[in-house]
Amino acid sequence: MPIYALGDQVPDIHPDAYVHPDAVVIGSVRIGARSSVWPGAVLRGDDGEIVVGEETSVQDGSVIHTTPAWPTRLGDRVTIGHNAHLEACTVEDRALVGSGSIVLHNAVIGREAIVGAGAFVGNNKHVPPLAMALGVPATIRTDAVRPGHFDHGVDSYVNRARRYVAELRRLDG
Repeated sequence: MPIYALGDQVPDIHPDAYVHPDAVVIGSVRIGARSSVWPGAVLRGDDGEIVVGEETSVQDGSVIHTTPAWPTRLGDRVTIGHNAHLEACTVEDRALVGSGSIVLHNAVIGREAIVGAGAFVGNNKHVPPLAMALGVPATIRTDAVRPGHFDHGVDSYVNRARRYVAELRRLDG
């Protein structure tokens, strides 16, 4: 798997995390225990820090970046859907950022909130806990998510990563 230091910026990946061989991790990136980073995902911590909590999945094709002004922080048990783009934002514990969505500078996605697939959460926007952000630009529906709504999906990715560690093997080389 391509994991790169950039000068003195060195990734810190917990030994119990799973980074797929086709994902890329560069620079100031910290990945917590039982988290997973899937094929084609790029976590590029060159301008600042990226922190991925425990049991968080960054799914296929997602791009996580940062800026000198704001780090990018993903809490524990967060789900980042396929092909999402997050930059210099905070996603609190147990939230879900849907496939193809964009979350930008200084935005905060609250605990157990949802950013719907394809949604755009612009600079400085705050999505409250248990709310949904839907559309382009995102509109917010408060109190739209029931607590624990994502537990099954999070657990499935923790278990999927264990399976990949144990069973993934390359056949063409």
